[in-house]
Amino acid sequence: MAAWAALLPRPARLPPYLESRAERIQRQERVLLMLGGLFLILNILTLTGVRGEIRLLEIAIPPVWAACMALAHFTLSRLRPIHDPILLPLAGTFAGWGVILMDRLAPALLGQQLTWLVVATLGLVSVVLLPPDLRWLRRFRYTWLTLGLALLAATLLLGVNPLGDGPRLWLNLGGIYFQPSEFLKLLLVVYLASYLHEKREMLLEQTDDEGQKTEDKRRLASILRLPSSAPYLAPLLVMWGLCVILLIWQRDLGAASLFFIVFLGMLYLASGQARYLIAGLVLLLLGGLLGYALFDVVRLRVDAWLNPWPETRTRAFQIVQSLYAVAAGGVLGRGLGLGAPTLVPVAHSDFVFAALTEEFGLAGAFAVIAGFAVLVVRAARAAILAHTAFRTLLAGGIALVFGAQALIIMGGNIRLIPLTGVTLPFLSYGGSSLLVSFIMIGLLIQVSSDAA
Repeated sequence: MAAWAALLPRPARLPPYLESRAERIQRQERVLLMLGGLFLILNILTLTGVRGEIRLLEIAIPPVWAACMALAHFTLSRLRPIHDPILLPLAGTFAGWGVILMDRLAPALLGQQLTWLVVATLGLVSVVLLPPDLRWLRRFRYTWLTLGLALLAATLLLGVNPLGDGPRLWLNLGGIYFQPSEFLKLLLVVYLASYLHEKREMLLEQTDDEGQKTEDKRRLASILRLPSSAPYLAPLLVMWGLCVILLIWQRDLGAASLFFIVFLGMLYLASGQARYLIAGLVLLLLGGLLGYALFDVVRLRVDAWLNPWPETRTRAFQIVQSLYAVAAGGVLGRGLGLGAPTLVPVAHSDFVFAALTEEFGLAGAFAVIAGFAVLVVRAARAAILAHTAFRTLLAGGIALVFGAQALIIMGGNIRLIPLTGVTLPFLSYGGSSLLVSFIMIGLLIQVSSDAA
């Protein structure tokens, strides 16, 4: 770490009254990281014992994870001594858990996931090294989003699927596959935060109601009337619409749903006006009905969600196997390495929550849900305490991404909602998802440092 410390910029000296607070934060973070490392080691020992053999890559998991977390913790201690001490340990523990699940569910992908963990950690560190005022994000909002749209559009012509069959949502860059929609969700949050920060006052304009109307009629008129801020929404709607149209064209319905939720949530955060939420929910309902009528993939997934049992060996096979896996887990699970989660198709990706629940039980499932709830709450706290509207909207948008994405995939796994193909952040296989998730954690740390 001495060589890395020499490369880091010299940190500003804290006032005496903040030094003790910084030490306490760093100590809390170290303790939480050690607990995460202990959880990781115990699970590796369990899996090794069940298999009765030691694999080379399994031996590499603890030191690689520890090196990544030590690098991130040391960098934060030097450059952002006062920050939220929960974010890094929570993300690191989830990412380590995800590596263990790859070792269990898809051992051939373990090396790739470990490599992406290193890359993701470097991504987080890079964000922390950048200027903390985040102007480099806010000033170039159109550039960032246009780049993301260009990459997403490129998949229409050059897209591939690493598994051979299925939607071609990836680009191949010299043997490295990455999914542009993962980066686009972050770039969309940045664009929305920057634009809404700039146009927030216009969006807050209200219209007058006629005094003779009843309260119910006034409320209905207020909802249906086109607000005077409509012209300022046009660029927002155009850029967001391009994102969603491209995703629907690709039949990436999970990402399209996520983008819609994030757009509505951030618009409400910026304006505080329920009319946008109501209009958005109406559009969502109409879009769902239209999608059911026009797209076979939507119709099949909705039918399998409403009544999967007549089609248990065909189109509803995935969700039925997922439900069986969740039911088999019970309260405490069958034990790591003792279940049969690989009977669920793509258990390492779309159905990682079901696989986890089978072997870790409801206790493990509730731990994951609680972890994401804590992550969303800490992100919301950073948003509330941030010094500028842009940072508030950025942290709020990231909270929406983590919360909505986790709900969409976990709800799909247990048949609360129709299944859509998004990853469970940190836990599912996917280098692009892991990298973007760690970058978002880095941005939250920047905002939480500002709030502190």
